[in-house]
Amino acid sequence: MVFALGPRARSAQYRLASFESAGSTNAEARARVRDGERGPLWLATAHQTAGHGRRQRAWISPPGNLACSVIETIETDQAHAATLGFAAGLALETALRRVCGEAASFQLKWPNDVLAGEAKLAGILIEAEQSPDGLAAVVGMGVNIVVAPDDTPYPATSLAALGITADAPALFAALSDAWAEWFALWDHGRGFAAIRAQWLTRAAGLGAPLKVRQGERLVEGYFETIDEGGHLVLSRDGQQTRIAAGDVYFGAAASAGAA
Repeated sequence: MVFALGPRARSAQYRLASFESAGSTNAEARARVRDGERGPLWLATAHQTAGHGRRQRAWISPPGNLACSVIETIETDQAHAATLGFAAGLALETALRRVCGEAASFQLKWPNDVLAGEAKLAGILIEAEQSPDGLAAVVGMGVNIVVAPDDTPYPATSLAALGITADAPALFAALSDAWAEWFALWDHGRGFAAIRAQWLTRAAGLGAPLKVRQGERLVEGYFETIDEGGHLVLSRDGQQTRIAAGDVYFGAAASAGAA
């Protein structure tokens, strides 16, 4: 497959390295950062063989799916860099809408997934490398285009399963443009208030009961909002709980996956 950047990404001076197959675009990106790469650079493949998601869960991308990572040098600390994931979610949702049209609707699941219905369609993983020039963020994104895994802790789906015909190069071009837009709005964390407002308009489960698994701990409440740091805010019995990390379940998955 031949990958190319979209016109907005090209005008913003992004570069691209694409591969027929790659072990992990995030691992390749981090290796390049350690060798002096500072971005902005995209790495993309339609076949990832050794990727991973949060908590080192395997994230294999069979031929035809999209796996990609972008390197950005950012002017903030690691705590605020985490909010970049919300910009990535918005970029993915924007690209999917542009490619799929009205064929499907997509929502954002805290902290780093894109859903179609209640099933995971795409995921995001942010990793960081400290460099002499600042914090180098590697934002990995993967989309189930032709097939979805069946061994995930949360239901997953693909564009093909939704009856949507799309390919990895077309989605990548749209994503590279959407990323340029949302990354500029995020503005090294200074624009997170605007990102937060837009993210909430697309949030899955907002106002609904959620369960959050944190190791052996299970937290339950109603999804009230995300705060200025990107933490999930749950409310229950008049009390608020702020959550920095965890596996979120709602709807049918709340009883099946977090019992």
